Amino acid sequence: MSATLVPETGSTASAMRRNFWRGVWRVMRRKPSRMAGVVIIAGFILMAVFGPMLLPAHLPTDAQAITQPPSWEHWFGTDPQGRDVIALVIKGSRYVLLTAAITALITVVVGTAIGLYSGFKRGRWDTVLMRLTDMKLTIPGLPLLLVLATVWQFGSPWQMGLVLGLLGWGGVARAVRAQTLSLRERGFIEAARGLGLSTTHIIGKELLPSMAPYIAMNMLISVTGAVYSQVGLFFLGVLPYESDNWGVMLNLAVFQAGAMITPYALGYLMAPLLAILLLTLGIVLVVDAMDEIFNPRLREE
Repeated sequence: MSATLVPETGSTASAMRRNFWRGVWRVMRRKPSRMAGVVIIAGFILMAVFGPMLLPAHLPTDAQAITQPPSWEHWFGTDPQGRDVIALVIKGSRYVLLTAAITALITVVVGTAIGLYSGFKRGRWDTVLMRLTDMKLTIPGLPLLLVLATVWQFGSPWQMGLVLGLLGWGGVARAVRAQTLSLRERGFIEAARGLGLSTTHIIGKELLPSMAPYIAMNMLISVTGAVYSQVGLFFLGVLPYESDNWGVMLNLAVFQAGAMITPYALGYLMAPLLAILLLTLGIVLVVDAMDEIFNPRLREE
């Protein structure tokens, strides 16, 4: 009897996965802007992964082409060392996107785990975890990063992503706890508890799938927050210029190349700004589809 049930279960799970991805495809095709968002994000990922591999480790300088305006040879001009600005954007994309991905992963995993467990268990665990979250939310991020910058050079995106992630999970934990408190009183959760299912099973199999769209949106939003945070820190000069980063480009464009007063250096300033704007636009367009993707009733409309 069990031999006949296993294939049916596997077939049912496979059919559900196929139906889900068909629904995702229909949702994305419904608005061309959503597909444009996917293309933009995919383009940035490919640029960060493969772009630096196609460029030399040290970009060639040209003393005859220092801070040149945009041209056919250099679409966004050159920097004060005569390096192509687009090449600098490509090299800096790996640090920016890898840091953002690590930050978003840590933020969402830690915040979701604490929020789910706290909201479901209630009682002493809820009190302890929420007091810990409140303490975390009261820690000012910028002064702490200033102190850490005296110890760490943040030359690795893993270091930067770890610090930003550990500083950013508090808001997600609070929001996930609120969602969990709402869901834990629903009938399907009461039924699961009545059947004597373990807390791990209820959280992992019942609560977590119901919160998938909210968690996915928080992850994408965390990416944009991480990009703004690290670029802002590098631009302010809080962190040393030991890494390729769009924030370093912005700082040098303003304070070294004089982009605010010299039209020739405007391309050096605009290139990283446009990259940040385009990446944010792609994420916003994809977030627009998240609720419809994870809500079957909306997909059917």
